[in-house]
Parts: sequence; C-alpha cells; structure tokens
Amino acid sequence: MLQFVIRRFGQSIVLVLIVTIITFFLMNLAPGGPSSMMRMDATEAEREAIAEQLGLNDPVIVRYGSWLINAFQGDLGLSLSSGQPVLDRIVERFPHTFNLAIWTVFFSVIIGIVLGIISAKNRNTWKDHLINFGSVIGLSVPSFWLAIMFILLFSVNLQWLPSSLVTGDSIWDTIKMYIMPVLILSTATLPTIVRFTRSSMLEVVSQNYVRTARAKGLKERTVVYSHALRNALIPVISIIGVLIPRMLSGTVIVESVFGWPGMGRLIVEAAQARDYNLVMGVTVVVTILVVLSNFIVDIIYSKVDPRVKNIG
Repeated sequence: MLQFVIRRFGQSIVLVLIVTIITFFLMNLAPGGPSSMMRMDATEAEREAIAEQLGLNDPVIVRYGSWLINAFQGDLGLSLSSGQPVLDRIVERFPHTFNLAIWTVFFSVIIGIVLGIISAKNRNTWKDHLINFGSVIGLSVPSFWLAIMFILLFSVNLQWLPSSLVTGDSIWDTIKMYIMPVLILSTATLPTIVRFTRSSMLEVVSQNYVRTARAKGLKERTVVYSHALRNALIPVISIIGVLIPRMLSGTVIVESVFGWPGMGRLIVEAAQARDYNLVMGVTVVVTILVVLSNFIVDIIYSKVDPRVKNIG
C-alpha cells in the first residue's frame, strides 16, 4: 500500500510540473502575452520599466525558474490588474467554488446512484427509458443556455430563486442560492454516474454469487443493496475522479452566468484583463485540486479493489 501511495504521489507531482510548464510557456510566448500589458502610447522609458518589472528582458526559461522557486515558497506573484497578491485573491474566491463543488458532487453521487439502481432494476421498462432519455438530454443541452433558461423561469418569471449569490437571513435562503448553480453543474456529472451505475449493476446482478443469494431466498432488497451494489460501486468510484475536472471547468460558465464570485469567474476576469500572473496562479491551484482529488480517489479505489495496487 505504501509503495502504491508513493508512486501515485510522485506521478501527481510530475503532472503538476508539466501543467505549469505548458501554461507558463504558452502565456509568455503566445501573442497578447505579458507584453500586451504595455500601453500603445507608452514611451520607450515606460516600456523598459514595465519590461524590467515583469522580467521580460530575461529568457523564458529563466523567468519560469524564478516563478517556480517563488511558487514553492508560497509566492505566486502580484495581480497585474489589482496589485494584490495572487494567493490572496485566490483564497478570497476559493470557498465559494469549493462549496459549490462539494454540493454538486454530493447531489450527483446520491441522485446518480439511486437513478442508476432504479434504471437497472427496471431494465427495458418505461422507467429505464425515461432515465436514459433524461441522461442524454442532460449531456446534450449546453449548460450556459440551460442556466439562462433557469434564470428566466425561476428568477424572473416565478421569482422563486435568486439569480446570483446574495446574503441570506436563514438556512433556506442559503439553500435557494445553491439550487440553480448546483443543478446546472450536475448536468456534467449526474448523467455519467447514472449510466455507469446502471451498466455496472446490470453486470453484477448476472454474476453467480448474486444468483446464489437469490436462490437462498434472500429478499430482493438485501440482494441488491447488500450484495450487488457494493461491487457495482467500484467503477463508479473511479469515474468520480474523472468527472471532477469536467465539473471544475463547468464552474467557469456557471459562475459567469450566475455572477458567482468563485474561481471560475476569477479566471475569466484575469483572462479579460490579461493578468497572466493571476491566470497562472488560478491554473496551478485548480491543477493541484484536480490532481489531489484524483489521488484521493485512487487511494479509496485501491482500498475497495486491492487489484489496482498491482497496476502501473
């Protein structure tokens, strides 16, 4: 187990470094990179001062080395648009995205597993067809369009839910703020969990040990939830780690539409302002979160299915 953890941890560190290298070089070499912060009417002296401040006179590899050393010390630089430390701006926005992501994962996993079980137990019936049709619709409809339709229906016409993050006076007010963003984000994760749970359940219920449990006269509920579901959830655990990056990328659209002050909206603001220090910082933090979540999923998966330890 220890060797498995060390191997996965080493792979995670290498992956984070690769992402930082690709992101840094693309931002510094592509047109409209750091040099675009200079005004068109700037004098030669002002251009030289800005270039010296941004370190543009040094080779890209030198700039990356300096940034990496500072990043290891917890210094991601200053935001070029606000002058604040990048880490402070990220810490300010991170809780909003974290809460949104936690509720989305919780909702998607619980509802997805339940719907997957219902679909598998009622294979080729109207319930199965309805759930599969809903999954296809959820994966096909663009999230930005669905978010706008939700706002028009529930915020503008019915006035049931707030269209953005507001300060609530009660727990119900807080819950109402999360309903629409969580539902929209779930369209990227929930259908996949439903389909994986369904296919895994159908495969497991055809195994000999399930037939044996039924032959012993056990109740169908006991067979499904005590014998079949435990093994059927193994592939579902692994897919959760794959869905987390998709969900985090969806926060960019959802937070922009709903005016949610989180990491997704922050990276949009940074890109529009060409604040490459902030873009770099957000990219690194999001990469670490994705790698960390996949690392945790790998550990849980290895505990559930010990055969994984012998792979890779």
